Amino acid sequence: MPPLLQLDQVTIRFGGLTAVSAVDLQMGDRELVGLIGPNGAGKTTVFNLVTGVYQPTSGSIAFGGRPTEKMKPHQLVALGIARTFQNIRLFGSMTVFDNVRTAVQLHRTHGIVNALWRGRAFRNGEQAVTDQVMGLLEIFDLGKFRDAPARSLPYGKQRRLEIVRALATKPKLLLLDEPAAGMNPTEKADLRKLIAFIKEKFQIAVLLVEHDMQVVMGICERIAVLDYGVKIAEGTPEQVRSNPKVIEAYLGEEPPRHA
Repeated sequence: MPPLLQLDQVTIRFGGLTAVSAVDLQMGDRELVGLIGPNGAGKTTVFNLVTGVYQPTSGSIAFGGRPTEKMKPHQLVALGIARTFQNIRLFGSMTVFDNVRTAVQLHRTHGIVNALWRGRAFRNGEQAVTDQVMGLLEIFDLGKFRDAPARSLPYGKQRRLEIVRALATKPKLLLLDEPAAGMNPTEKADLRKLIAFIKEKFQIAVLLVEHDMQVVMGICERIAVLDYGVKIAEGTPEQVRSNPKVIEAYLGEEPPRHA
């Protein structure tokens, strides 16, 4: 079985700047992997490469053994890759329900005739969408906000809604780009539990970019470290926290240990 995600010597250059250089990374099914490094290390660039926003200058990317370098972002979503963003990108004026509904529509199968004539297949499909959306909202304790504009939610719940919307595309791999940004300590603790819950409940892999080391060290099974676009270390949280290159480039000192 091929890895779920495989980056092999992936490099991308913007003019004379090499943003990511010869990065190797593999992820298996249902793994929870962290990607850390200083600001400007290339973490979000890696996300953009995996999700088809950027195309690599050299190297290869495969998902489930299938090369993806030529694929567009929407094709990769359909294939099973979903992401959230460092800056929340909800449809602020749309309701909580409709934000998730837009993602569920990806898997609609009724034809144009049923849509135009509102036939039985269309009505059944609409009910199935409603059930799926509400099921997800209830799982994540957002059902009571279904008719509220997304922008009216507290910050932590907006983050949660963005994750729910990504999950509505039925991904095999979920990429979370700094989900703890802007959260208070209580919200960060809740986020750690939420990510662990998502991995187990939906049986998916999660690739996490995050600056908060308490979040990363507390939940990730394996961590890769970038510095100036180069992977300088990879291993368990214990291995990474004690790696001299990582301490020098990023951590500065060993972060507090967590159970």
